[in-house]
Amino acid sequence: MVETIETQQMAAQDLSAQEDLTEPRLIVEQGMAARVAAIAGPVLIGLGYRLVRVKISGAASLTVQIMAERRDGSMTIEDCEASSRALSPVFDVEDPIDREYRLELSSPGIDRPLVRRSDFVRYAGHEAKIEMEVPLGTQKRFRGIVLGVEGDAARLRPRDAESEAADVMLPIADMAEARLMLTDALVTESLRRGKQQARGLAPGEEQAATKPRHANQARASARHANNNNRSHAEKLHASENEGE
Repeated sequence: MVETIETQQMAAQDLSAQEDLTEPRLIVEQGMAARVAAIAGPVLIGLGYRLVRVKISGAASLTVQIMAERRDGSMTIEDCEASSRALSPVFDVEDPIDREYRLELSSPGIDRPLVRRSDFVRYAGHEAKIEMEVPLGTQKRFRGIVLGVEGDAARLRPRDAESEAADVMLPIADMAEARLMLTDALVTESLRRGKQQARGLAPGEEQAATKPRHANQARASARHANNNNRSHAEKLHASENEGE
């Protein structure tokens, strides 16, 4: 039976205590990014974090971006710097990329990727955009409200749907990408969680609702916070084979 939004949101309140750092990602990378992920994942777990995504971009100047998080979804600048210091020497030894690159550690951000089953539980009730690797019928792109999970499939209600009859079940492992949409509701919840974490409170302990700010102000703060939660310890890596 599909879990309802209400029951999943109640369960999400204590996910930080229940989630396992080793919960597998169901949406994973391919090729060079997959090699980086295979090395980074165990190192991050040893530090108390878990891998969210690896993205490699650029041609002449290559950037390897690694998104990571704590169990509660947070990731501070200090966390990023600690992760970068631990990963850099490991990558120097393993040499997963055969050219010079820049390593960047970051938080998932507010409009974050959804890669695990627990992500679709935690963010039930929020809007997401999903692209399927394996089409559902003839459709590959979906956008709507995440309503929960059943097994390893996410339930999504399209934005213009009027009833549950329009809900679609999307196998998470068949997704190429899934990410949250930056909405006022998501920004407000993120601000509330940030205040709770700053006070050392567990999710759900603070009962007073956070007063939402003007939409433009809230979004600007969200982007500012996301940009700040990146490692200042970015390091330029050169292949060990260079010059041989």
